[in-house]
Amino acid sequence: MKPFIAALPKVELHLHIEGTLEPELMFALAQRNGIQLPYADVAALRAAYDFHNLQSFLDLYYQGAAVLQTEQDFFDLTWAYLSRCQAQHVVHTEIFFDPQTHLARGIKMGTVIAGIRAALAQAEQQWGISSCLILCFLRHLSQEEAQATLDAAMPYLEQIQGVGLDSSELGNPPAKFTQVFDRARALGLKVVAHAGEEGPASYIWEALDRLQVCRIDHGVRASDDETLMTRLIEEQIPLTVCPLSNTRLKVFDKMADHNLLQLLERDLCVTLNSDDPAYFGGYLQENFEAVAKDLRASREQLRQLALNAVQASWLPLSRKKTLIAEILTLP
Repeated sequence: MKPFIAALPKVELHLHIEGTLEPELMFALAQRNGIQLPYADVAALRAAYDFHNLQSFLDLYYQGAAVLQTEQDFFDLTWAYLSRCQAQHVVHTEIFFDPQTHLARGIKMGTVIAGIRAALAQAEQQWGISSCLILCFLRHLSQEEAQATLDAAMPYLEQIQGVGLDSSELGNPPAKFTQVFDRARALGLKVVAHAGEEGPASYIWEALDRLQVCRIDHGVRASDDETLMTRLIEEQIPLTVCPLSNTRLKVFDKMADHNLLQLLERDLCVTLNSDDPAYFGGYLQENFEAVAKDLRASREQLRQLALNAVQASWLPLSRKKTLIAEILTLP
């Protein structure tokens, strides 16, 4: 199955660029920028990647992001991820970034976007990997702070294709951000939101009805609400599911318990993604391999997951048709 997975043209729709910061690069950037990390070495840092829930991960995630200081840092971070995309035959990626994490440290919005965008442009020119950029609001902060973040992004809107909502889900329902999402849509930005990971199925309803999102990031709790399931199926609203992330954060105790294939077999538009792969033990290839191994997904189920990602992407129709043909004809 591994050769088939490797040959699949893959599209990634749920990837936090700050979550691709491997320990080796974190230490290199810390040394470059004169930052002292609270870990003796790479092995000690990796040992800290034993999470018991979403918040325990986020605490380390935000701490690690402090090493990102300059445009070159953001370029190096993004280039390292794109190099893995090239190695794993990921042909298109729609990347989240968390500007509030950096603005709070005095890093300018332009610095963050310039570094990421330079790497994306080079990867498209060098390898043909296309991309979109999605600005995420941190949901544990206020809507007013989200509005201020959107204000800071206004000079760069031509370089941003959408906005999203991430960070601590519990106690921070999507409806909290209705006004800023209304504004983003009025600006012509596409909108997505994390919902139904640790939070309840009701958060998915809110993301759909209050934020009017075109995709749900995670969404695995949808199976708790049969009426919601019917809507997701009828409207073919994509779910960007991240299996290795879900098991590392104890959303499911083990991969064999994951509901991914049940959702797929109900004809939901389910896609496979890696979320924060440096922290969760694998990039897109590894997520496909884990689903094949632990859920015993068939070749045709893996093919359908790849097709769903193409359909759910923001690629132009002509590129979608080309990729769909490649996936369907792969032996």
